Order: sequence, then structure tokens, then C-alpha cells
Amino acid sequence: MVAYALAMAAAVGVVAVTAILFRTLKRGSEDSDPGGPTAGHAGAMLSALFLLVFAIAIIVPWTTADAARQNTHAESQAAVDAYWSAGDLPGTAGEQVRQGLRDYIGFVVDDEWPYLERGRLDPAGNERLDAMRSQVAQLKTVSDDQRETQGEVLDHLRELSADRAQRGADAATTPPDGLLLLTILTGLVIIVFPFLAGARPRGLAILPLVAMAAMLGFGVYLTWDISHVFGGPLAVGPDAFRSALQEFARISGGV
Repeated sequence: MVAYALAMAAAVGVVAVTAILFRTLKRGSEDSDPGGPTAGHAGAMLSALFLLVFAIAIIVPWTTADAARQNTHAESQAAVDAYWSAGDLPGTAGEQVRQGLRDYIGFVVDDEWPYLERGRLDPAGNERLDAMRSQVAQLKTVSDDQRETQGEVLDHLRELSADRAQRGADAATTPPDGLLLLTILTGLVIIVFPFLAGARPRGLAILPLVAMAAMLGFGVYLTWDISHVFGGPLAVGPDAFRSALQEFARISGGV
């Protein structure tokens, strides 16, 4: 933050030094017209700056939400693959692991999703996955086929755990620090700029300014509303995990 303040002070200092220098050398002409070159140049640059910041504030959450949605599909597919492989485990272990997967995915859909809206995972989910991995790792296998199946299930569970960790990282992801503040500041400057330039709009002339201010306010609110991956208009939902539960039922023959 100190570096940002110093950069702004340095830029303002350049303007001040340049103005004093040109006044001392008696170069240029006075410009007090609200529609003059100074106001026109500053207004154009401020508008460009706002559009740049606003675009970044929209694009970053949009791309993050898209990646998070793809990650949920990868995680749910890992659960389905583990469910398929668990059917070949020896004895009753297969059904126990499958039940564990059904419980875990149901937990994610029903209990954990509200935690994601607050930017974190529920620690109980890690405990459930760790318990399943320990259960499979401790199985006593007597043939190469059983050992191969055990390894496949463990691989899928490790993939499921990695995808879960990525989901936690996605939940904690927010736009760069200061981006929302800069969006608000540039929006405010754009709104009051005509007054700062010396204009005093009256009557119907003020209606376009009011309309612009309303749209800018909506845009700034939108950048805040979509800043969290699992909340707001771009929220990633648990649809992929609901589909996994349906796939579990299909694999088990309607169980």
C-alpha cells in the first residue's frame, strides 16, 4: 500500500513540476474551459483507466469460476472412477468403500457447500477421505488381481483428494488486492469529473450523468458480487456431485 501511495504521489509531483515549469517559461496558454484540451485529455484517460480496471475485475472472477467448475467435474469423475474400481475389491470391502464414497459425495452436496460460499472447506471432508484411503490401504490381498484393484482404488482416491484440495484453493481465490478499491475510486472520479473540470450541468443536461452514475454503480456492485467463486451470480454449484450420486445409483443397479 505504501508503494502505491508513493507511485501516486510521484505522478502528481510530475504534474505539479511540469505546470510550474511551463508557467515559469511562459509556455502554453491558460485553459479553464471545462471542454478544453486539459479536461478532454484527462477525461479520456480516466475513462480508459476505468474500463481497463473494470474489465480486469470482471474477467478474473469469470475465468476463476470457469476453472473451478471444471475442477468440480474432475473431482466428481474421480469419485465415479473410484466407485467403479471399488466393486472388484475382495470380500465386503468393495461395498464398504462404495458406501463411503456415497456418504462423502452426499456430505459435499448437503453439508460442505455452505462452507465453500464462505471461502473454505469443511475439515470433516478430509477426515472422510483419509479414512477411506486407510481402509483400502490396509486390505489384505492374496492375488495379483486384488493388489492391482487395490492400487487402482488408491490412485483414484488420491486423485479425488488432490481435486478436493484444488476446490479449496478455488474457494479461497479472490481478485487481486486493491482491484475492487481501484474500481470504486475510478468509478467515483468518472462520475464527479465534469464538476471537477468546472462544468455545472443543469436541467436535462444532468440526466446522462445520472444514468451513467447508475450504470457505474451497478457495474461496481457486480464486480464485488462475483468476487467469490462459490457465491454470487457466477457461483459454481454442486451439480457435478449430484450427477456423481446418480451415476453411483446407476452403477449399483439402482441401489
